Amino acid sequence: MNPPSSLDMFRLDGKSCIVTGAGSGIGLAIAELFVQAGGTVYLAEINKSAAEHAARLRGGGGKAHAVETDVANPTSCENLVRQVAEQTGRIDVLVNNAGIGHVGTILTTSPEDMQRLWSINLMGAYQLARLVMPHMLKAGRGAIINLGSIAGVIGMEDRFAYTITKHAIVGMTRAMAMDHGTSGVRINAICPGRTLTPFVEARMREYPDPKKFEAQLSAPHVMKRMARPEEIASMALYLASDASSFVTGAALMVDGGYTTGK
Repeated sequence: MNPPSSLDMFRLDGKSCIVTGAGSGIGLAIAELFVQAGGTVYLAEINKSAAEHAARLRGGGGKAHAVETDVANPTSCENLVRQVAEQTGRIDVLVNNAGIGHVGTILTTSPEDMQRLWSINLMGAYQLARLVMPHMLKAGRGAIINLGSIAGVIGMEDRFAYTITKHAIVGMTRAMAMDHGTSGVRINAICPGRTLTPFVEARMREYPDPKKFEAQLSAPHVMKRMARPEEIASMALYLASDASSFVTGAALMVDGGYTTGK
């Protein structure tokens, strides 16, 4: 039997994948690329209509399924993992992408704000990772990909709660990789720079001069532009695939040079 080619190593044929927050933006781009790579992808999204629309994805031999999921709800997370395991008999890839932002300092961040970001951005990822790990450990293989942020490795002004949760995501990634390094399960984080998602585009349109605001958002990046969702998705495919078989515990920057020199 001939060994697989380098390009074949990026395929996800036969692999069962969960992508949270997959209704739009980075999550949708990841799900779309995974389907194109041949994966069976479960798009977990709190907005069921968005997930159903996304589940029309086809191509590359993969399949897409929509599952209404609230990552802040432990029962909802349990139902998602149970459904995937029962329908496919395996869970190979988990992408913890679901998350929300918040503008404010410690003085303007209420306990309710802090709890909401903690519940979605960190506890959602924790709960799902904890639920899929037994399946992956039993199989002796798997990839967990946590969406961090530039705010997970540097401080960001007026993003108190968000910065805390993204630092915690990076810490969780490293701790899990240390604990399970010889298990065949790899755990990594992607730390994107500012990304031109539909949400960001909508906010830009609220400003009198959207182009000027876009330039302001782009300026801190060495490349002087924001990322496109598909550019983040490419890193996710690498980490999900056999091409990254010797990568674990990494917080990989996909930030257009934002953190260079910081």
